[in-house]
Amino acid sequence: MTTNAVTTPLKLHNTATGRKETFAPADPNRVTMYVCGPTVYNYVHIGNGRPAVVFDVLVRLLRAMYAGVVYARNITDVDDKINKAAAELGEPIQTLADRYAKTYEDDVEALWVRPPDVAPRATHHIEEIIALIERLIDAGHAYEAEGHVLFSVSTDAKYGFLSRRSLEDMIDGARVEVAPYKRDAKDFVLWKPSADDLPGWESPWGRGRPGWHIECSAMSYKHLGETIDIHGGGSDLVFPHHENESAQSRCAFNRETFARYWLHNGMLTLGQEKMSKSVGNIETIVDLRKRHSGEALRYALLSGQYRSSLAWTEDLLNQAKASLDRLYQALREVPGTETALDFEHAEHYPEAVVEALCDDLNTPVALAALHAIAGEMNRSEDDEQRQTLRRQLLAGGWLLGILNIDPESHFRGVAEDSDGLSDDAIDALIAERNQARGDRNFARADAIRDELTAAGIELEDTREGTRWKRT
Repeated sequence: MTTNAVTTPLKLHNTATGRKETFAPADPNRVTMYVCGPTVYNYVHIGNGRPAVVFDVLVRLLRAMYAGVVYARNITDVDDKINKAAAELGEPIQTLADRYAKTYEDDVEALWVRPPDVAPRATHHIEEIIALIERLIDAGHAYEAEGHVLFSVSTDAKYGFLSRRSLEDMIDGARVEVAPYKRDAKDFVLWKPSADDLPGWESPWGRGRPGWHIECSAMSYKHLGETIDIHGGGSDLVFPHHENESAQSRCAFNRETFARYWLHNGMLTLGQEKMSKSVGNIETIVDLRKRHSGEALRYALLSGQYRSSLAWTEDLLNQAKASLDRLYQALREVPGTETALDFEHAEHYPEAVVEALCDDLNTPVALAALHAIAGEMNRSEDDEQRQTLRRQLLAGGWLLGILNIDPESHFRGVAEDSDGLSDDAIDALIAERNQARGDRNFARADAIRDELTAAGIELEDTREGTRWKRT
C-alpha cells in the first residue's frame, strides 16, 4: 500500500545493470534498504557524510511513497584499523570504537540526517556472523585453513557481475591478500584468528574475529532478510566490499539476487585527490561544524548529483550558505511559524521537487525548484498565494532535509569563536543605535553600524524594525 504524498515513478541508476531503472520493491508494504556506514577508528571526514545525506534524502522520498520502509545503516566497530589506532593511543579498542561511533552519530545528526530504523554494529552480531559462515561451509562455498575461514570465489558463477572486473583486475590494485593458506588468490577471509591482545570470540574454528565483508551480510540478513530492495554506499565500496558481500549473501541462501538495486555515490575531492584518511587530504565534519552550519554542509553535499564526484572547496561552502540565505530570506518575508520539520507527513509535495528527486535523486534540480518557489514568493503580492508558496517551499525543504529552523535563528547563526559578539550584545548595540537615531545622533548610529559590520553582522532596517544576520 502506498501513501498519497508521492505517486511519481521513482527511477534509480542500478550499478548492477549500469542503467536507470524504475524502482519496484519486492513488497510495497516493507521496502528494505541497507547502507554501509563508516569504520570508526578516527573522526569521520565530510566524504563520509555524503552517503549519510544522500540516502537520508532517498529514505525520506521512499517514506512519502510507501507505507513501510525499513532502513539499516551499520557501523563497523571491529577492524584492523581500529586495533592499530587504539594501540597507537594506548587505550582499549572498544573504548576508541565507541567514542568515534558516537562522534559519527553526532556529526551526521548535525547534518540533519535522521537516524536509521536500525543502526547495527558488527560486534553485536558475532553469533549471526558465525552462523552465516557455517552455512557457507556447509554449502561448499567456504573452507577452513590454518584457523582462517575463506570464501571460495570459484564456486560463485556470478562473481564479478557488480564491479564488471576481469579476474586479473580483481587481483591487481585491489585489497587482496595473497596468503599460502588460500586455495585461490581471489578467495577472501570470512574469519581470522586473533592474538590475545586483539578482539576475539570463540568459534568452531578457534578464537578469532570476522572479516570485513561478512559483517554486512550478517547484519543485513538479521534485520532485513535474505534479499533486500536497495543496497547503498560509496563508489569506492563496489569492489571488493560489495562484490564480496553480494557473493556471500547469494551463496549462503542459494539466491540469484541479494540486492535488487545497487546505488553508489561518487567521491568528494579535495584538490586533485579523492578525500581519504589514508592520503591525509581530509576535512573532518567535526572541524567543519566549527565554521559552518550543518544545513550549509548538507546543502553543499546536495549541490552535486550524487553519482558524480564533487569538488569540496571553500567556494562551494560559500555558495551553499548564500543559497540557503536566499531561501530563508523568502521565508523571512512571509510571516509564519512552521519549519520544514512540520511537513514530514505532508499530503502533497511540490511537483517540480518530486520529479527531480524521482529522476535518480537529482538534488541540484530539486534545489533549483525550491529557488523557483522562493522567487515566486518574492514576486507575489497576494498574501494567500504567498502563504501557499511558503508551505510548498517548506514541504520541498523537508524532502531535501533543509529549512529546518526559523529564519531568524538561521540568520543569527552561531559565533565562530568565543571572541564573537553574542546575540544579547548585538541586540544591545542595535537598541543603542535605535536610541541614537531617535536622538538624531547619527554619528553614533553610524559608528555602531560600522562596529557591527566589522564584527561580521549585517543590519537590515525594515518597517517592522531592524533585523540582523551573521555574514
